[in-house]
Amino acid sequence: MDSRQSVALSQVAPRSVRLGRRFWILGAALLLGAALWGGQPARSQAAAVPPAAQAEAPGATAGRLDDTPRMAIMSAFAPELALLRERLRQPRQFTADGVDFTTGVLEEQPVVLLLSGISMVNAAMNTQLLFDRFNVSHLVFSGIAGGVNPELHIGDVSVPERWGQYLEVVMMRETAPGRYQAPASKTLSPFAPYGMMQPRDVRVRQAGSAQIQEKFWFDVDPRMLAVARSIQAVPLRACDRQDRCVADRPRLVVGGNGVSGQAFVDNADFRRYAYRTFRANVLDMESAACAQVAWRSNVPFIAFRSLSDLAGGGPGENEMNAFLHIAADNSAQVLLAFLRAWPR
Repeated sequence: MDSRQSVALSQVAPRSVRLGRRFWILGAALLLGAALWGGQPARSQAAAVPPAAQAEAPGATAGRLDDTPRMAIMSAFAPELALLRERLRQPRQFTADGVDFTTGVLEEQPVVLLLSGISMVNAAMNTQLLFDRFNVSHLVFSGIAGGVNPELHIGDVSVPERWGQYLEVVMMRETAPGRYQAPASKTLSPFAPYGMMQPRDVRVRQAGSAQIQEKFWFDVDPRMLAVARSIQAVPLRACDRQDRCVADRPRLVVGGNGVSGQAFVDNADFRRYAYRTFRANVLDMESAACAQVAWRSNVPFIAFRSLSDLAGGGPGENEMNAFLHIAADNSAQVLLAFLRAWPR
């Protein structure tokens, strides 16, 4: 049957048939509208996304998934968060923009747990998403790092008092073999260059301020740092479940500097440069990004980082794969001790 025949038949169909068809369509539309108005998703949508995953908590501020003031705990990837997930009570799952959030109680503190994803852009992007969707009172990062201070060892936990971005640089022009010059228009930090790479500050403005600042270092919250300094005995692991053990008994070191950048560093010469130039204890791929976003939003921040490797300073193959779980658990154990010591 072609389209012209179809039109012709519709024109001669009995009026009662045409009216019945219209009432059937109208009834179906009203039923669907009632279901949606009552908060019931269409069947195909319910199958694709679990309703609880996207639902806002009752009474939450518009745009937020949950309004309870919580300490946010972030790690880059799953092994770093595993021990904390095991200890979490009253878990409730939320999802926003492809990121999973789990609220609950950890050491009697209301918390929200999430993975930032690896590296600086993921960390900054998902820190802001966290602040947009939850009522975050404080931000804590827990994870692994490469050690650049020669006095620290694999398994140690470092809690730096400030963070900077070592790969925020000007790639300088080579004016003669081994000689480099930055454009006069670029404001540089006082740090020594690494070849053609000259570190520089970032231009930032804090929420509620009209002033643009140039900063390299972003300090952690002094009150959170003081609580970290008060931690006494923490059970830090020296061996993993396969009885692979680190050479030195792990210890907690609070203070000093940390640096971050979008590179996995496994180079002895750059490790020496990072320690000599920034006096860094550890080097990672997320903390400085989180620190900057937290500074802008006036959210207190601190990071716990345990050494999984020596960033190229060891005698053989990079140690991360061998000692990842020892380092991840040690960082988490210090964080749990921090939560126990945090005033309720």
